[in-house]
Amino acid sequence: MITARLPKPAAVAAACGILFVTACTPNASAGTAAGGTGELSVTSTAEDCSVSAATAESGPLTFTITNSGDQVTEFYLLAEDGLRIVSEVENIGPGISRDLVVNATPGSYYTVCKPGMVGDGVGRAAFTVTDSGTAVEPTGDEQAQIDAALTNYKAYVKDQVDQLLTGTEDFAAAYVAGNDDEARRLYPTTRMHFERVEPVAESFGDLDPKLDNREADLAEGEEWTGWHRIEKDLWPPAEAGYVPLTQAEREAVAAQLVEDTTTLHSSIQGIELSLDQLANGAIGLMDEVANGKVTGEEEIWSGTDLWDFQGNVEGARVLADGLRDLLEARDPELAATLDADFTSLSTELDKHRTSAPDAAQRDIAYVSYGDLASEDVKALSDRVNALSEPLSRITAALLG
Repeated sequence: MITARLPKPAAVAAACGILFVTACTPNASAGTAAGGTGELSVTSTAEDCSVSAATAESGPLTFTITNSGDQVTEFYLLAEDGLRIVSEVENIGPGISRDLVVNATPGSYYTVCKPGMVGDGVGRAAFTVTDSGTAVEPTGDEQAQIDAALTNYKAYVKDQVDQLLTGTEDFAAAYVAGNDDEARRLYPTTRMHFERVEPVAESFGDLDPKLDNREADLAEGEEWTGWHRIEKDLWPPAEAGYVPLTQAEREAVAAQLVEDTTTLHSSIQGIELSLDQLANGAIGLMDEVANGKVTGEEEIWSGTDLWDFQGNVEGARVLADGLRDLLEARDPELAATLDADFTSLSTELDKHRTSAPDAAQRDIAYVSYGDLASEDVKALSDRVNALSEPLSRITAALLG
């Protein structure tokens, strides 16, 4: 389980949030980076995140970010999944410029700015790194790579909880206003942010049950709050005797959900993590899938279990991918097995999508869990079990 600890000074490589590090120098659209130099300019405003080029060659890249807005901003380079943070620079004040230096491997990425340092950001755009012909290897010793992996995961958690908070505020507002169709639309996609980082929420004592307790989880006399209390009201059961919440009750449970999510948002700002916690977090997320999502017990009224399933799988993959360079050095066969098993599980889950996500991972949709045939559930369960075994070996491979 991931636990909260007091912050400590990070190594220089980690402090800049860089996965492959060549330098760390703060304050310093269509086309390719000029002259193949790997130097790109970024302009961040309240509405946009304009990058001077959409492609660059692999190797050292320098993004010079200028904040032309009136709020403190952040800049992210995201991996192909649009979730994992490859590198980021934060706390760029209005009128200030800072550099982000990344030793980038060939592949597909996204760039995005986050004015106000909350929400899902603005100006998200595809960014491609082509092969320069020169091998790009992780730099620094093993400890520097560990520090970078930990820092990047903390940045990912912060980003997901930022989006969880803004999404929860929108969801609660729709629910209180009686706009139930909009609330039902926002419910599963907002919860995905929580599901991706669930081990972190579980580390803060009673905060996780306040947010995520199912009715079946309640102890005698325990007050029921959180997502599933509202879920039952939005998808009321056909059982006789169910009484919908009054307007005052709606306002109270919605306010409590926002308050508890705000507390989670504040709490994660100072978390410190260790290598084993990252590895065990990936295992824990797949346990969540096996014990709740694949059984259909998580979202018994809404039937939105597959959204939760996807969130847990994405969170586990972000953790595993963040440790990939370390794992390849220790156990390349295990790294290859994990890649194959994650792909197989994702392919199986994709069979039940009714719409694909956009670049910001919004508006993804699946069939209701109740519409799955028994053979569909078995196929998903088999793929979960196949992935869980190699995941269970990550911690030993990295620490042994």
